[in-house]
This record gives sequence, structure tokens and C-alpha cells, in this order.
Amino acid sequence: MSKLAKKPIQIPDKVKVVLKDDIIKVKGPKGELEQKLYPSIKIVFDEQNSNLKVDSLATRKNEKGIQGLFFSLISNMIFGVTTGYSKEMEIIGLGYNAKVQGTKLVLQIGFNQPVTMEIPKGLDVDVTNPSNPAKLVVKGIDKQLLGQFAANIRKIRPPEPYKGKGIKYADEIIRRKAGKALST
Repeated sequence: MSKLAKKPIQIPDKVKVVLKDDIIKVKGPKGELEQKLYPSIKIVFDEQNSNLKVDSLATRKNEKGIQGLFFSLISNMIFGVTTGYSKEMEIIGLGYNAKVQGTKLVLQIGFNQPVTMEIPKGLDVDVTNPSNPAKLVVKGIDKQLLGQFAANIRKIRPPEPYKGKGIKYADEIIRRKAGKALST
């Protein structure tokens, strides 16, 4: 059982949490998120202290870990609807750039055709400094959707270890390799 999940989750004043059947909905100033609950998870509201607690009704050991998972999911939902998430990415390479055209992200990253990706609903993509390196900022309230979309962008052209060309997260460190050594 998760030690962290034993603690209550504080609900800010601006956030409204609704539990209906087996779906929890969190509504805040930035938007609304919902999550289907596992059958052995029970949510306990404390109206006086404005917090909620995640309890597990599970008896098997492998099901008790689900309590910590749902604690994290609900905490992430509350943080997302109050402040939101963002992930910064860099595009490194000569002639590599990105543009947002309506609801599509267009990447020119060394292929003979530009790569076009549909931006999922609920996410915003900002392209700053279209020169080298181009910076991409993906913003949204759903942490899972944002992380998956950023990973899909990175997967198109991951950074290579020799020149460092490709798409990487801004805080990612690329271990560089030495090129071919000249033999004499």
C-alpha cells in the first residue's frame, strides 16, 4: 500500500470535485477533467477541511498498489485544472523548424516532406524563436495527454548522439559520442 496515498488531498477553493457512479470529475478555472475509478477504490470527501482521501477496498496485494496510482491521478487532475502543465522542447539541426497551422503542427526536420501532426483537443502548442534551435512549448491541463503528445513529437526524430540533431526535451541531456578517429 502506498504511504503517500494515506494522506488527504487538499482541494483548493476554485476547484469543484464531483463523484458520480465510478467516475470522478474535477472542474477548475482552466478546465474540466474526468477519470474512471477502479472498482476497489473508494473516495472519501471531508467537506469541513475541503479535502478528499483515496481508500482501497482491495484484499489482494497487487490491487493495493492501485490506491497510490489513483492518489497520483487525482492529485495531477487537481493541479492541472488550477495551474496546468507545460513541456518545453527544442528542435536542433540546420534548417529544422516547426510551425503551427490551425490545429496542426508542421515539422520540417530533414525529411523530404514536412511531418504534419494533429494537435489533440485540450493542448496548445507555441513555437518560439523559429531560428536554430527552435523552441516548442506544449501546454495543457491533462498531464497524461500532454506527456504522450510530447513523446510522439520526440519519437519522429530523436536526438542522435554524434551531432545532437533532432527533437529533445529542453531539460534533457544528450550524451555525445566522439566521431571517427583518423588513423595514421
